[in-house]
Amino acid sequence: MNSQQFRRIRVAVVFGGRSSEHAISCVTAASVLRVIDRERYDIVPIGITPKGRWVLGPGDPATLAITDGRLPEVADDGGTVLLPSSAGAAEIIVSEPGAVPRTLGEVDVVLPLLHGPYGEDGTLQGLLELASVPYVGSGVLASAVGMDKHYMKLVLAAHGLPVCRHALVEPGEWEPQRDRVAAEASALGWPVFVKPARAGSSVGITKVEGPAGLDEAVLDARRHDPKVVIEEAVVGRELECGVLQGRGGEAADTSVVGEIRVDETHEFYDFDAKYLDEDHVALDVPADLDAEVADRVRSLSAQAFQALACEGLARVDFFLRPNGVVLVNELNTMPGFTPTSMFPMLWAATGLDYPALVDRLLTTALGRPTGLR
Repeated sequence: MNSQQFRRIRVAVVFGGRSSEHAISCVTAASVLRVIDRERYDIVPIGITPKGRWVLGPGDPATLAITDGRLPEVADDGGTVLLPSSAGAAEIIVSEPGAVPRTLGEVDVVLPLLHGPYGEDGTLQGLLELASVPYVGSGVLASAVGMDKHYMKLVLAAHGLPVCRHALVEPGEWEPQRDRVAAEASALGWPVFVKPARAGSSVGITKVEGPAGLDEAVLDARRHDPKVVIEEAVVGRELECGVLQGRGGEAADTSVVGEIRVDETHEFYDFDAKYLDEDHVALDVPADLDAEVADRVRSLSAQAFQALACEGLARVDFFLRPNGVVLVNELNTMPGFTPTSMFPMLWAATGLDYPALVDRLLTTALGRPTGLR
């Protein structure tokens, strides 16, 4: 028999990165590396250090897990990994001091498990497009728009989707235009949430009860991103829905709807509540909703996915007001992907378990061309 028939699909799993969500990316990678089908896929783990160096990652997922509250990090050791730099050249090269560069062979598809800037925002996607290497997830445009909360809201609103009201603080605007920004924040009604425009995992977010706390909150958000958004605080239930690209050109598939409930220990679903203090958070999957509301959330999720021209996967987050109004909060093109994250839980409840979910994402990526599409 032809041995080519039995060649495993080569998958480069990329994780870590330069963003403030480095550790969460590592945790996501650990989860995926544990469940991916090794009989079908040949895995090349590639870590990106906090300083941006690409290294051959650890093969043991345990080294990438949160241990005793300690967040993991890609170690700055080992050989430097060089990705393909031109179309048609899919080989990965490892360069080590004092040694001849060696090849790890060609890669069939890249699974980028990066969260935040320099990975989830279209930068890595652009690199892979230039090299004509297939990859999981949305392309350059959808990734960039999905990373920027301001532009995301503009695009969603332009497509008729209901979004939360917000004010924008452009880079360099805060000091010279503080009074204007404060007035716009006040117009939203107190309290408000101040957020880095291009960050995730609730990093750098502050709930501000009044004008006196605005200055400190903006400065804190700017430690993560010079561009800041100020959003109205919506009173209501927090809902989430998963979306997967449809098969063979069909419409996107949506999961059951889940709900996040946070007790009084946390004012909102912040970083600690998401990853370090799970005892005070409940993820209800599926959420206890009227069928009509659940159907509306799923419909809006598919519409948001299409509005941003997403591919592969996304998680869409919502608020449900007491009067029944549903608002789109945001869309995540690379949602949290640990076994206890909402996205895999939603799909497990829909009938697609974690290993099958990873397999579907890789299969979708392999069946999609790079370049203009």
